[in-house]
Amino acid sequence: MTEPREVFVRLQARLGRPGTAVLERLREIQSERGGIGPDDLTRVADELRLPVAAVTGAATFYADFAEGCRGRRHVRVCEGASCFASTGGEHVRELERVLGVPRGTSAPDGSVSLQAVRCLGYCYDSPAVLDGDRPGTGRDLGGLLARQPGDSSTDSAVRPPPPIPYQSLVDPPVVLAGLLGVEGEWQVWPDVVAGGTPERVNREIAASGLRGRGGAGFPTARKWSMAAGESGPRYVVANGDEGDPGSYCDRLLMERDPHRVLEGLALAAFAVGARHGLVLVRSEYPEAVAAMRAAVRRARAAGHLGRGVHGSDHDFDVRVVEGAGSYVAGEETALMHAVSGLRGEARPRPPYPTSRGFLARPTVLNNVETLAAVPWVVRHGGAAYARLGHPDEPGTKLVCLSQLFRRPGVYEVGYGVPLRYLVQEVGGGLRPGHTLRAVQVGGPLGGFLTPEQLDLPLLTGPLAGAGVPLGHASLIAFDTTVPAAAVLRHEWAFGAAESCGACTPCRVGTRRGLELANRLTEPAGTAEPAGTAEPVGTAEPIGTADLLARQEPLLEVLDTASLCAFGRGVACAVRSVTRAYADEFAGSSP
Repeated sequence: MTEPREVFVRLQARLGRPGTAVLERLREIQSERGGIGPDDLTRVADELRLPVAAVTGAATFYADFAEGCRGRRHVRVCEGASCFASTGGEHVRELERVLGVPRGTSAPDGSVSLQAVRCLGYCYDSPAVLDGDRPGTGRDLGGLLARQPGDSSTDSAVRPPPPIPYQSLVDPPVVLAGLLGVEGEWQVWPDVVAGGTPERVNREIAASGLRGRGGAGFPTARKWSMAAGESGPRYVVANGDEGDPGSYCDRLLMERDPHRVLEGLALAAFAVGARHGLVLVRSEYPEAVAAMRAAVRRARAAGHLGRGVHGSDHDFDVRVVEGAGSYVAGEETALMHAVSGLRGEARPRPPYPTSRGFLARPTVLNNVETLAAVPWVVRHGGAAYARLGHPDEPGTKLVCLSQLFRRPGVYEVGYGVPLRYLVQEVGGGLRPGHTLRAVQVGGPLGGFLTPEQLDLPLLTGPLAGAGVPLGHASLIAFDTTVPAAAVLRHEWAFGAAESCGACTPCRVGTRRGLELANRLTEPAGTAEPAGTAEPVGTAEPIGTADLLARQEPLLEVLDTASLCAFGRGVACAVRSVTRAYADEFAGSSP
């Protein structure tokens, strides 16, 4: 039986009416009216000549639309791992007090609303908030927590955060080459499209050994060849839905060097024979959305995009789509639905997007960091890139260090460097007054390592052997002030909040896991920081042994029956918490 979403995809393809404007129109209506009603859904469907069910599905799926009425002043506060590690969740509770509204609600007079999100991309100076589209960071959230409770005035802008620190520890820099002034914009594309061949581009990418940098690590050349071997129109998509708490390197690239991302996307399109490209940027990155759209306009004006690019017979143009709040929309099949204006739910694979993606056509999807490396590889050759890094994993990786490090920021390193080098030498260890308890590697679906395990190298295989996926390679430091029970609850809460709900094992399993974690008694001699746990209600408390016994069957189901990698990632992350904090859990009483 064909899933409803796929029916809508096929309808869009047959009628030539992709719903790329659906999210944009819904956002406009919400901004004008403070909410989206049934009449609005019908009007958008009529405007875009789409089924009302398709538009309704999108409006009820995404967090930006499904949180109810939005106040004239809308504040988004980060509950991601770095912000949580910085305050134990206390900053969220304090902001609720100052604004006078709980998370997920708006004031009765419509003056202010508060939305909790899982990452805003300011993990280097967490905790973070977006007041409208104005970011604020630090312990007082850019000054918001210094105001009087209930002051919801719209004319008090937060203090802007510091810029993202970045540095390349490889010579020559690759992904950071543009930001460091080593290479300029659009230096490769004009010559390639005017006089090069797709075979040459594909040859260099294959020789480089470049793999996806978004977490899956799939060989880039193989993905491109799969799509190129399909018939009919093809598409290329840049995945800028960087939802992993702890990772903010894609935001850096999209905001500060967007032309390098677009050039990589154009080269990918040339290699696979695509004439249309899309960039999905998450709504939590408003500056990145604006920067990418401005870069597209400039690229068109300079002749890099459009019809007959640089005198060739190759047409190529790009559309930027702003997301609406969904972690799972970063998964490749869910992202195909998101850029089509549909619910961002995953679907079974195969077929893979390389054979049936956007508009049910062959589609190449690459992460922003992956695309930013492509111009360097094509210019300098795949062999030069392959010499960087490690024989098992060639090339470079952007690693993000969180706020508790002395020197947080984005660092370009070669694969294979020890994690201890990143933590102690690059990051400088933790800030004064903090003692390292664990490091979360690779985001919320990654895993936790103790300080004794940091001699592991930055390589997929050895980390996987320790039960920790490399993922996006972000490093979030947790100190000794955050109890094990609170960390476990935080992991389950992330899974419950961000599950797309497409499959029962993940939808029900994550919520059941959170219910169990909320009942866990505290280890002796510790106290949980305020604001970290969901209400326990009247459920009877349980001890560690009981929790682990009841939790393991859930993890088994998530591991084996989840539709996509999200459920399996939650299971992996939860297991890693129980291993890394085994000594604390052993002290929990029944």
